[in-house]
Amino acid sequence: MHALSTEYNVLYNGEIALQAGIAELKTQYVDNFWELLPVERMQETEDNMLPGEKKNPNFERAETKANKAIQKHSMYIEGSEKNPQMDEAHLLLGKSRYYDQRFVPALEAFNYILYKYPKSDKIYDAKIWREKTNMRMENDAIAVKNLNALLKEIKFKDQTFADANATLAQAFLNLEEKDSAVSKLKLAVEYTKQDEEKARYHFILGQLYESLNKKDSAFAAFQSVIDMKRKSPRRYVIQAHAKQAGQFDFKSGDTLAFMKKYNDLLKDRENRPFLDVINHQVALFYDKQNNDSLAKKYYNKSLKSVSQDPYLIASNYRNLAEINFNDAKYSLAGQYYDSTLVRLDARTREHKAIKKKRENLVDVIKYEAIAQNNDSILHIVALSEPGKNKFFEEVIARLKKEDEEFAKKALIASQNAGSNNMSINAASEQASAEMQKKMSKGGLEEAGLNAKSVMQGVNDPVSLMPPGEGPSMNSSTASNFYFYNAATLAYGKNDFKKRWGNRTLKDNWRLSEGKSKIGFGDESAEEDIASSEETEEKEEFLDPRYTLDYYLKQLPTDQKEIDSLGKERNFAYYQLGLIYKDKFKEYKLAEGRLEKLLENNPEERLVLPAMYNLYKIYEITNKEKSVVMKNKIIAQYPDSRYANILKTSPADLAKAKDTPDAAYNKLFKSYEAGKYQSVLTESEILIDVYAGEDIIPKIELLKANTVGKLKGLEEYKGALNYVALNYPNSKEGKEAEALLTTNIPKLEAVAFDKELPMSWKILYKVPTNPEDKNTKALQEKLKKFVSERTSDKLTVSFDAYTMTDSFVVIHGMISEDRAKDIATILKDYKDYKIADNAIVISNENYKVVQVKKNLPDYLTAKKP
Repeated sequence: MHALSTEYNVLYNGEIALQAGIAELKTQYVDNFWELLPVERMQETEDNMLPGEKKNPNFERAETKANKAIQKHSMYIEGSEKNPQMDEAHLLLGKSRYYDQRFVPALEAFNYILYKYPKSDKIYDAKIWREKTNMRMENDAIAVKNLNALLKEIKFKDQTFADANATLAQAFLNLEEKDSAVSKLKLAVEYTKQDEEKARYHFILGQLYESLNKKDSAFAAFQSVIDMKRKSPRRYVIQAHAKQAGQFDFKSGDTLAFMKKYNDLLKDRENRPFLDVINHQVALFYDKQNNDSLAKKYYNKSLKSVSQDPYLIASNYRNLAEINFNDAKYSLAGQYYDSTLVRLDARTREHKAIKKKRENLVDVIKYEAIAQNNDSILHIVALSEPGKNKFFEEVIARLKKEDEEFAKKALIASQNAGSNNMSINAASEQASAEMQKKMSKGGLEEAGLNAKSVMQGVNDPVSLMPPGEGPSMNSSTASNFYFYNAATLAYGKNDFKKRWGNRTLKDNWRLSEGKSKIGFGDESAEEDIASSEETEEKEEFLDPRYTLDYYLKQLPTDQKEIDSLGKERNFAYYQLGLIYKDKFKEYKLAEGRLEKLLENNPEERLVLPAMYNLYKIYEITNKEKSVVMKNKIIAQYPDSRYANILKTSPADLAKAKDTPDAAYNKLFKSYEAGKYQSVLTESEILIDVYAGEDIIPKIELLKANTVGKLKGLEEYKGALNYVALNYPNSKEGKEAEALLTTNIPKLEAVAFDKELPMSWKILYKVPTNPEDKNTKALQEKLKKFVSERTSDKLTVSFDAYTMTDSFVVIHGMISEDRAKDIATILKDYKDYKIADNAIVISNENYKVVQVKKNLPDYLTAKKP
């Protein structure tokens, strides 16, 4: 009775719950086909679960049933179990604990079977599950040893034999012994009775052969998955096609057969859930064929498909970024790189490499935007009055046409909202986004000054999506209700604004401000309301975007503002020329930017460096132009360093000692020696001499540090800010930005210390020149005094303070009284007779004085 009740009631229900849990796990588990698949799937741990996710309750139910069977129906009498179902109860208990990832109690359950029921018909299964548990606990070597012994015991080559080999294959994979894993997995494929397992094992075999560089064997393994057709889950079949595509020879392979195969896959209705993978493979095919237009088309199609593979989405964005990067469309490439980084794991090398590449585009995007925007504004400003009017009239006509087309699309979307919720919702969201974009733009931007970027967006809408966002195809949010349909709602808002303008939310909103205040019972007022409503309903509100004044008022009229736009535009062209030349080796782009700069009457400081850099570019792209530019520089700037370089032979130039690096090293040695005044003067000269050279950011940062030494914290902050803004992509620019973020706030917070310090100094203010006669005499007296005081550990130094003043400092006094006594001795004792005013100051306060250059404030605070 106990055996029957256990088998057909408790264990039956427990086994159903276990199988339901396993089936649900296989359905919900998302395989990462970019990596080697595990032989067995496992649910996520609680640490890795997303908010709202819970563990599978079926495994808990199965464990409950197993415990019930053991507790209520076990018949352990006189040292033996009388209920023959108890071994299966413990096996169920171990399995449910295993899938619930409680491996220690699971191992206990399996070991109990091996100990108590050595003759059980489930003994092989218990041993396999015990080794699975050992592997989860990272005891792979023990699992390999025990499974090899088990395989010698198994007499029949059935499903148990297949399971043992598959488990052993996973153990070899964990130990990175791929050849051994292949042999065991082949046996598992041969003897398993389950089609889903057979397909999975074939796919893993293909991946293993691929990693072992056995391409033919890998292709055959993936073909085995494909040949299973409907016996294999569709995801394995599609991924097998994708893996085979990765081995295709794009140069000499049969491209017609390849495309015929993938066109058939695209047409097959069963493959609709996998269009993201198929379109990605087609895009890769065209990408390898250098057919950029079709590659971009299919990458975008892959992005628009619903995909649960974040790395596939990231790959689409990355490849689109690479296409635009290679076409020198750096601004667009930057947007795609942003979207790529959102999907990639930040801990991977690929993420770091792409992030670094994206950071290199920051300057290009910034300066291209400045150049394009300022060029457009200056072009319109330069037009005559009739020319401006004509230009904006064309803009207004275009805007009206676009608004009409949008209205038509919105109406069509609202009429068809119920017929195809998924596609209409996506269309309505896109229409809503377009409308919000229109309503939020400013006048000059709306006028099409950035027409190039707008047209790129029309041709390639995915490029304008914010980083981290893809096309929304969530059908659950679509609705026929007016206010739930984004397209009709956006159209209604725009139509209301055009008809009524901006109205305040209040009673009598139809009336203008002057007519809204009326009293109750006023019949004439009521008549006025009726008539005014009729009138205002007939008068359509005029959108300000459709008026010339709306744009003309935004154009700059002050000459200083116009000149500032021109200077900013010219500096942007100069920076772009250098970036394209030095960083990306895009010499044609660099040539175009620098030539345009010289056409725009730039500041004098930019002319010669631009000409010299153009000469260097022409040496690569056009030898004749390089000769002309060389002669022009020598003729117009005969005394410049650039002219001297051009007149000097390459051999002599290589021997010259005044190279930028040599000059910087010499300057840095002076800085280390504390000769700050000469460093500041010399650095300003070198910045002019080496304008346009790579060494300039280093000199600028050294100059900024010197400014801090001589001019105080505020000047230091301004100098660092200059380096950070003008050389943002250089190592020195980033270092300056870091100093501004971390060090400057700390320095600004320092103040005079009123507590009793442990170290004091005596200062004598002297002229900057250390060779001054009086300064030398003072230093000699102080050195003599220090050498005679063996009991005190005193030292003397010459410290720079400002451009005109320095300090001769005695260090090492342990108290203020001791410092004052020494100052008195130096002043009154006949061997010294130092008439200079001595300043006693603590070590901490001396640091504040040097940082903020506020000695007068300290002296004032010290007065009683």
